[in-house]
Amino acid sequence: MPYIQPQHRQALDPLIDALADRIVQEARTLEQEAAFAGLLNYTCTRLALQVVRQRCGRLRYWLIALLSGIFKNIADEFYRRLAVPYEDQQKDRQGDVDLYEELQREIEAP
Repeated sequence: MPYIQPQHRQALDPLIDALADRIVQEARTLEQEAAFAGLLNYTCTRLALQVVRQRCGRLRYWLIALLSGIFKNIADEFYRRLAVPYEDQQKDRQGDVDLYEELQREIEAP
């Protein structure tokens, strides 16, 4: 999780909130409910590339590795913090896939 100092949050949060509002406005002009996904993907990608270009200039392998790691960490943190609890709740409500339990017993068997 990107824990940053409060003064950096205070500087960035209003800009991020304004950008989020704009993405939502643009998404409302599109027909499909999930169309915001493309807008969000584009925005995150372009933002990351613009920061790299302005901060570091030429694209190099270490920057590609760094950005890939950042996006992977974002995805992993999102999944761990929100998707896992959601999935667990749905599993408890709807029931698990029976083969998971069977395979887990096989793994745990001596």
